Amino acid sequence: VQLQASGGGLVQAGGSLRLSCAASGNIFGINRMGWYRQAQGKQRELVAIIINSGSTNYATSVKGRFTISRDNAKNTVDLQMNSLKPEDTANYYCNAFSTEYFRDFWGQGTLVTVSS
Repeated sequence: VQLQASGGGLVQAGGSLRLSCAASGNIFGINRMGWYRQAQGKQRELVAIIINSGSTNYATSVKGRFTISRDNAKNTVDLQMNSLKPEDTANYYCNAFSTEYFRDFWGQGTLVTVSS
């Protein structure tokens, strides 16, 4: 499974960005996709995940501001980020869990910088 993320960049506080991640390869075992982030000097943390049924889960810090969505036909997962704050600054990583390989796969990371 290969994951290609895009959409990061620099935005002012209060602005919006949309991240996108495309999965390729042996994708048939994927039952969950999501986004994690890692700020400088901090551990990687969950941002949002979506499972095949459509159920979602969000970090408390992003609830009401971020929305995760998945297009099963295109094998993509997007993260719409609104009302961005400087503390959202981090490298954002796309993630997929495969039941065929029973492991996580990670994209290369895309940097989001929110200026105050």
